Amino acid sequence: MENNELLSLLCATAQGDKHAFSRLYQKTSGKLFAISFNMLSNRAHAEEALQDAFIKVWHNASEYNASKGTVISWMISIIRYRSLDLLRYYKVRKEEPLAEDQQDTHTVDVNYDENTKLVDCIEQLEPQQKHAIHLAYYKGLSHRELVNHIDTPLGTVKSWIRRGLVQLQRCLTI
Repeated sequence: MENNELLSLLCATAQGDKHAFSRLYQKTSGKLFAISFNMLSNRAHAEEALQDAFIKVWHNASEYNASKGTVISWMISIIRYRSLDLLRYYKVRKEEPLAEDQQDTHTVDVNYDENTKLVDCIEQLEPQQKHAIHLAYYKGLSHRELVNHIDTPLGTVKSWIRRGLVQLQRCLTI
């Protein structure tokens, strides 16, 4: 997906162009659904998050700020936050234990959808940084949940995440 094309579609969406919005959906929904499904591990919940995210895109397309990132990164942040909201909602309602893949504290096996620069940058992280970021951003665990899950002090967990994100940002902007 080329940012210029997505930007053009988003600008037209901001003007109320339903056809452009439909094309934006077609070009990005698969990737956004995969991110949500990876976080929620439930197809129905991921579909709900995707629908809610695109409603937000429709209503807030004019608020996109190109200086803060690409269109797809803006849309990923929307789906991620909506997925986190749903994850927390369903955890509170059902008190579900962590899935097996969240219980393994030594390996991170994530399909990041495409062989992109992000994958290369993630692979350069220290194992504990990669694991903490995976659990926080892809599985939706809060810092407190991470502390309990990996039995590590809060300051250490926050440092791993902060340093990992700084390293990712540097790597992605090179």
